[in-house]
Amino acid sequence: MARDLSAATDFYGAVMGWTFVPAGLGEEFRIALADGVPVAGISALAQAFQVAVAWTPYFAVEDADVTAARIRERGATVAVGPVALQTGRGALAADRDGAVFGIWQGPLVSNWESWRDAAPAWTRLHTRNAFDAAIFYGEVLDWACDRPGCCDVQYEHEEVVLRHAGHIVARLTSGAVEAAPDPSLRPHWHTHFTVEDPHGHADKARSHGATVLADGISLTGTWVRVKDPDGATFTLSGSK
Repeated sequence: MARDLSAATDFYGAVMGWTFVPAGLGEEFRIALADGVPVAGISALAQAFQVAVAWTPYFAVEDADVTAARIRERGATVAVGPVALQTGRGALAADRDGAVFGIWQGPLVSNWESWRDAAPAWTRLHTRNAFDAAIFYGEVLDWACDRPGCCDVQYEHEEVVLRHAGHIVARLTSGAVEAAPDPSLRPHWHTHFTVEDPHGHADKARSHGATVLADGISLTGTWVRVKDPDGATFTLSGSK
């Protein structure tokens, strides 16, 4: 969610090398392509939906109304929707600890799932308790069910790790503080884009108006956390 679609596509095009195409979701929405493969969506609807500028994960669901009801039944919040868009129905929600996420009922963009092979993106939930969060999302989104296409959930290196078709799509990490004055310490979903040279991409981001917040090395490789000129944070992750 961005404020200015043109400014956002200019920034991510320059930093990530992405190209952008319409996606049948209206004039204020574009799909980002990396080497022709869809990896993300950018929408200039932050002000219209009264939400923060941020990268937000959307989880595909069979029925948005059923999923929204599950969210509410478990003490979480559906902030927007479900609303009908041109190709499906979507909603924005916050889990019981305040982390914002989306749900989507409808067809995916053609070739969307092929990103898992190249792994250009994944998401991490920083939350109060990863086990509690895994139970919540598992019940809401049918994680670890017996139907084909469901996700496998494992505990690895003090994290809950979610895989689909053998590929890591999300990690859940404990330790977030709900009342922390620093938003980065509160419960939230955080997007990681896998790149060959995190520091090189971070230098490009800085030259186009972004702020480099932190860097380091983790089990997944070198990383650099960046805030784009509009205020959305993301991490550039290398792979070992």
